Amino acid sequence: MPITYDEVRAFALALPLVADGTSYGYPCLKANGKFLTRLKEDGDSLVLPGVPFDEREMLIEAAPEVFYFTDHYRNYPMVLARLSAVEAGTVKRLIERHWRACVPKKVARAHDEGL
Repeated sequence: MPITYDEVRAFALALPLVADGTSYGYPCLKANGKFLTRLKEDGDSLVLPGVPFDEREMLIEAAPEVFYFTDHYRNYPMVLARLSAVEAGTVKRLIERHWRACVPKKVARAHDEGL
């Protein structure tokens, strides 16, 4: 089932140290002050960082109607996902994985332990 940006935002803001921010003049979400995700100008594509190039290729090959990248993101470990086509669980997993890379390990551990 697809996910909306409002649902992405609600999910991310429930994680510790996540806050609203801006990226290149657009609203985004940041984890511990680091870029976590943002909605692209088209209103349907989500920028998902922390996706290694080999995984990005696999995602695009498996579901080109969902995942893609533009020339701007070619040299960055990021993938774009169409919210109107992507599964909510996939987006949540990719965001949470990148969140873990952005926050201190003790914060992620406390989150896992429900503290």
